[in-house]
Amino acid sequence: MKYVFVTLLVTPMLVFASTRSDTLGRISYSENVFQQIMSNPNQSIPQQVLEHARCVAIIPGVTKGAFIFGAKYGKGIMTCRTAEGWSAPSTEIVEGGSAGFQIGYSKKDLILVVQTQRGMHDLMQDKFTLAANAGVAAGPVGRSATAETDAQLGADILTYSHSNGLFAGVDLSGATLRPDHEDNRALYGGGVTQREILTGQVRPPRVADRLYAELNRYAPPVGYSASR
Repeated sequence: MKYVFVTLLVTPMLVFASTRSDTLGRISYSENVFQQIMSNPNQSIPQQVLEHARCVAIIPGVTKGAFIFGAKYGKGIMTCRTAEGWSAPSTEIVEGGSAGFQIGYSKKDLILVVQTQRGMHDLMQDKFTLAANAGVAAGPVGRSATAETDAQLGADILTYSHSNGLFAGVDLSGATLRPDHEDNRALYGGGVTQREILTGQVRPPRVADRLYAELNRYAPPVGYSASR
């Protein structure tokens, strides 16, 4: 019985440590995805979009499989601008589905750029459905997309996908975004809410420093104004 008791104590601790390690790795991987996307100015998020960004969500390796009914799932991170700089990353989950006759499998990286206070408020809910009537639009791409960018700057949230070297705005209608409370607890401790994480009330892990450095190349915090 003694050995059983010890096992019952140790197993949750191992699971907790594994979850924390996976979450730290996801932050690092998200930085790599963002860096790769922004490495080609002609096929990246326009500078003026990122300069106005309130939050950026990076969801690497979203898997979509389909046979009659489609389904997609992915886990990544989101960070928001505060008066002191970018917030600690919150772990986020994208889920969704679509009906219709289809068959296939794909894997994509997703980027969401939140441009307004309303968009930021929506994404801080426990579950938010991405849809055009909720102010979500496919984002413009590249430095030559000025006219298109101007037309889309009114959207609350701009969405992008990256797959096999191709980067484009994407329609994510029907997908949902929600925080992964278990991963956030493993990283920051019990009782921490997503709102506390994204509003700068939680100390970020050191592994996030590379992500902040990359974001600051395109969206420097100095002089940032949250007027929209």
